[in-house]
Order: sequence, then C-alpha cells, then structure tokens
Amino acid sequence: MRILVICQYYYPEPFRISDICEELVKNGYDVTVITGLPNYPEGKVLSEYRYRKKRIEIINGVKVVRCFEIGRGRRKFMLFLNYFSYALSASIKTLFMKEKYDVVLVNQLSPVMMGLPAIIYKKKHKKKILLYCLDLWPASLTAGGINEHSVIYKLFHAISKWIYQSADYVAVSSVMFSDYLKNTLGINQETIFHLPQYAESLFLEESEVKLDNKFNFVFAGNIGDMQSVDTIIRTANELRNHLNIIFHIVGDGSRLEACKALCNELNLQNVFFYGRKPLSEMPMYYGLADAMLITLKDDQTISSTLPGKLQSYMAAGKPIIGAINGEAKQVIYEAQCGFCCEAEDYEQLGKLILAFCKSSKKEQMAKNSYDYYRKHFSKEKFMSVLEEALVKMEV
Repeated sequence: MRILVICQYYYPEPFRISDICEELVKNGYDVTVITGLPNYPEGKVLSEYRYRKKRIEIINGVKVVRCFEIGRGRRKFMLFLNYFSYALSASIKTLFMKEKYDVVLVNQLSPVMMGLPAIIYKKKHKKKILLYCLDLWPASLTAGGINEHSVIYKLFHAISKWIYQSADYVAVSSVMFSDYLKNTLGINQETIFHLPQYAESLFLEESEVKLDNKFNFVFAGNIGDMQSVDTIIRTANELRNHLNIIFHIVGDGSRLEACKALCNELNLQNVFFYGRKPLSEMPMYYGLADAMLITLKDDQTISSTLPGKLQSYMAAGKPIIGAINGEAKQVIYEAQCGFCCEAEDYEQLGKLILAFCKSSKKEQMAKNSYDYYRKHFSKEKFMSVLEEALVKMEV
C-alpha cells in the first residue's frame, strides 16, 4: 500500500508522526510525507533547509517532500503567516502531484488547514482520507484568546467543519474530542474512533540518574501558552525553602524566555532550564526524575486534550504530578500513578509535591504508571488500530 501523509511538522521537529511513518515503512508500506520547513519550536527555519536546500529527502525509508513555509516566529502575525504559507504551498504541491497513492493520512495538529492539501488530493484522485485529530478546531482558538462570537472564529468554524466532514474517518487522540466533533460540528459518530498516542520505544528503556538527597521533578516538552509552565515556576517559589526539592525544565517554546524571566524576578535557585534536547537524550532527563510534572492552561478546550507527554511519562514508568483538568487528570486518577490538582493552582501543586516526597507509595505509583501504559497506550496497539483503518479505507 502507498500512503500519502500530510502534516506541517516532521523530523527534525519533535513530533511523533516521524516515528509513525518510519514504523509504517518497517511494516512494509510505501510512505511519502508532504511537510513544511523545520522551524518548530524555535520559530526560524533551520539553516540547512533554507534557499531550497533539502526539499526532498529519504529519512529512514520515508520519502519526505518539503513545501515552502514562513517560520512561525514569536508573534501571532508570524504564526498566522506560518499556518497559511504551508496550507497554500502544500495544496499547490498536491494539486500537481502525478504520483498515485492508495490512501491519505492527515496528522492534524494546529492548524486544521493542514487538511486542505489532503482534500485536494482526494478530489483529484478519488482516494479516501483518514484524519488523525490531535488538536481540536475551531475550539483551540478560544484558548488563544479568540472570542467564539467573533468573525474569525465563525470563519474557522465553517472551515473546520468542512475539513472534518471531508475526511472519510476521523481518529481522535482524546475521548473528549468525540463529543465535540459530533455535537458541535455534526461529524458522523460512525466515522470517529479513538486512537490515543503512544510513546517512542526509547522511553521504555531504564535510565536512572539520581542526585543524592534530592527530590527531582522534571517537566519535558513544549513551553508555550497552553502548557502553563509558569505554574511550575510559581510552585518552585512556594517551595523555595525546601532545599532538597529541585525543578528541571527541559524544552523550548514561545514562553521559555518569559519563564526564565519570572525565575530571575523571583530569584529562584531551585529551577534549572536545559532548553530543547534531541529525542535520543530525553531518557537521561527522565531518569533524573523522582516524578514528572504535567501542567496545562485552565481552559475547557485545552482540558479535553490528552497531551502526548503523558504517554511518554508513563512509558518511562514515572509517577506523575499535575496541575491539569479534563482527560489527563482522569487518566492519572484511573491509573493511580500520581497526584493531581486544578489547572494553574500553583499553591496546591506545591502541597502535592510535598505529599509525594513523604509518600511511601512512590514505587507503586511508578509501577502503576508503566502498567497502565502497556495496557492502554502501547505502540503495538496503536499501530494495529491505525493499519487496520488504513487497509479498510483502501478497499
């Protein structure tokens, strides 16, 4: 089977779609990806991809075709240009593509417009689309401060509805997405199925890096508006007199400098920033942790999301402490792998961290975390469900 994958983001950008495509190749599929120019999360296109360099690559058996894209920058206007430059250039690319594929897979993060090239290919070649919904549109716009009654929101409501309805099947990474798609956008429930994310295999490898007489809490991932990492900084300030408690922030994003500035303003000595690290190095930072931290903005739509880092934390067999609402909180409670409080409640998060340090159930939480991952989020289960859906569409 020949699969055309549409996603604005791909390696060396840190998204799981790269691993999915490589796994499909290992399983005997012919995979081509239409993607953009690497610029996430830094905001600038990497130098080795500028001036029409490396527009076609073969990466671990996957053919990667890169379209023109404006870097996302650090301002909302640049992000707007980034979104539309990829949607337009990728749509033109698929319109004139002569290659024939059996199915189209859209790995739909933000923005939803990355589904447009797939629809163009579908209309031209009469092929089916499987859209994997990882960010819910237009609901995600409200978390970015756009009012539901605004013209912009209404426009994207119409666009999003058309894109989702144009897909033959919609896989959702979060159970809560299903109700929104069905009730708000009128998507046929029979075309929607649950496909939670998995963690890359390297997170399953044991890697312990312990610091003597310290409790280490690690946040790993994007540092943007939605992740509310400043909640962790404020918690660190609450616990500044507990000299045996250390916070480690691994990642990059639009709010990294603001978080660093907040640390400096509060004169904190218990928070360390490491910046973005290659995926291959992440197990080392996970190994440092007595528990992993997960935070999100206090927003109804964002709370419906199940962040991919949760699966990585669980695959590594780590207890999880969160200031988070919605589905992620439900999973942590159900798995009995840690503690949770309301999103953005930094004072309560501090109390949970103190409670964890005194708990005698740390090892049991770690075991519960890993066991829940193996039962619900394994890579084998994910690939089995995905491949079954793709084969079904080809018929």
